[in-house]
Amino acid sequence: MPEAPQNLLERADDHDCLLSDKNKKALQFIENVTRHADEQQERVLAEILSGSANVEYLQRHGLNGHVDRETFKKVMPVIVYEDIKPDIDRIAHGDASPILCSQPISEFLTSSGTSGGERKLMPTIEEEMERKSFFYSLLMPVMDKFVPGLEKGKGMYFLFIKSEAKTPGGLVARPVLTSYYKSSHFKERPYDPYTNYTSPNETILCLDSYQSMYSQLLCGLFLNNEVLRVGAVFASGFIRAIKFLEKHWPLLCNDIRTGNIDPKITDPSVRDAVFKILKPNPEHADFIEAECKKESWKGIITRLWPNTKYIDVIVTGTMSQYIPTLDYYSNGLPLVCTMYASSECYFGLNLNPLCNPSEVSYTLIPTMAYFEFLPVNRKSRFSNSFSEPISPKAAEQLVDLVDVKLGQEYELVVTTYAGLYRYRVGDILKVAGFKNKAPQFNFVCRKNVVLSIDSDKTDEVELQNAVKNAANHLSPFDASLIEYTSYADTSTIPGHYVLFWEIIHSGTTQTPPSVFEDCCLTIEESLNSVYRQGRVSDKSIGPLEIKIVENGTFDKLMDYALSQGASINQYKTPRCVKYAPIIELLNSRVVSSYFSPKGPKWVPGHKQWSAEN
Repeated sequence: MPEAPQNLLERADDHDCLLSDKNKKALQFIENVTRHADEQQERVLAEILSGSANVEYLQRHGLNGHVDRETFKKVMPVIVYEDIKPDIDRIAHGDASPILCSQPISEFLTSSGTSGGERKLMPTIEEEMERKSFFYSLLMPVMDKFVPGLEKGKGMYFLFIKSEAKTPGGLVARPVLTSYYKSSHFKERPYDPYTNYTSPNETILCLDSYQSMYSQLLCGLFLNNEVLRVGAVFASGFIRAIKFLEKHWPLLCNDIRTGNIDPKITDPSVRDAVFKILKPNPEHADFIEAECKKESWKGIITRLWPNTKYIDVIVTGTMSQYIPTLDYYSNGLPLVCTMYASSECYFGLNLNPLCNPSEVSYTLIPTMAYFEFLPVNRKSRFSNSFSEPISPKAAEQLVDLVDVKLGQEYELVVTTYAGLYRYRVGDILKVAGFKNKAPQFNFVCRKNVVLSIDSDKTDEVELQNAVKNAANHLSPFDASLIEYTSYADTSTIPGHYVLFWEIIHSGTTQTPPSVFEDCCLTIEESLNSVYRQGRVSDKSIGPLEIKIVENGTFDKLMDYALSQGASINQYKTPRCVKYAPIIELLNSRVVSSYFSPKGPKWVPGHKQWSAEN
């Protein structure tokens, strides 16, 4: 993820000295706060609780102004989103009283996690933007230790905003990165060599995804020799940019050859910004054309941007499925994951950014929030969920930041400055080591998420309900669904959801192909707004596919699971599969496949506010 401005430089002629000094101070800050992690955590909690001592939520639970950890843990419950949704709804509908936080809620950040088929709304305050900006300022000092000289060129990052909504009470609700890119912290950032991007602000802030992608690629191609690092937020987004280039390079080459911009780019501010960069350069256009015309696109990134030192994208969690594709396009350039963050809070940094993607760990910065950890136990690979704490005293299992154990997996719980208290984020982390007293975590997965292509997250219950809705289409044809599973297919770009269905017919009536296509569309219509936006607006997810398999296929799947050590007493059909031999087994028994014939319905905003938008 790209960095925020650091307000480092007033004059370009002495920037090397200032940059070096700023980098040293940033690294010293990391050293200090990790060395005194527990003291920092105690201070952060006291600061949060004292600042919001009189808010309704804390009074409701009887904290009574206490700021110590012992009382906090004794009286405050561990919660999920549904527990505070009534409070969130009050704020969204205009209640400005101090419900969750003493400071005014400035906007809502929409989480890609879902609740009731809609985005979750995370409260934030103005002060949080400063905290995030400072957090961003730590990234490049760490990177400079491993790849010096990045200030001498540009970063080609594909950054995009998404649609936003207004709550009935007038607060903006939008994704966290959209909030940042539209803020003065990004738009009005002072000169800084680390935030010197090939993409003008106007191209990033263009809501039309085609125009934004086209114009960012055009600038990146024109300035190719100045590019030292490339990236996007997610691996999927960066690969989507390369696929876009594969499709549209003739137009882009023509623009570079002539110094004009394709007429499809109609946004005046985008055209003006690009024209400040673009000049006719037939020789450069010929070079790009020659590379793009070659039969193989292996290594296309290093061929077109020869000075690139690494790719900056998230490749942990579900994004790891894109690593082979990135390696192919880049000839194995380092894949760098710099930070770990969410809508709820920014969490930690990767202090060893050139490590293998499978070894990425994040050091949690103790000043960002108060962190607690709930131990979890993974089930076998043939089950998708995690065992839930069943004891009424489950909260007593939580441990503090400095008390986690090496190799143990935990669910992350946060208390933030913006009004979340002992909130279960839903991320599963594994302790990989320590930086001084601060633990370093591998990201394992999102809790209960079974399918994900981009920023979408579909859990098992949501998938089950969607499949149930779709299977109703089979009844008139004396057919019924007896078993199913799914996987995220990223062999195509954009990736798409694949469902394997085993059908039984009780009569002789054949089910028409159009019925299975209707089933595909019904599933998509039943999934959350993040998925549907990815399908319709962002074009980051391809049409859903149903593959019909031979009868007896799921018996074969169970036999395979048992042969790998699964217990016959505990085995249940996995609702999502990722293990290559299982996918191969299922694909070998496919008799027909069908795709969704069109995109599902999607409109910007929140379903319950649609009348107000």
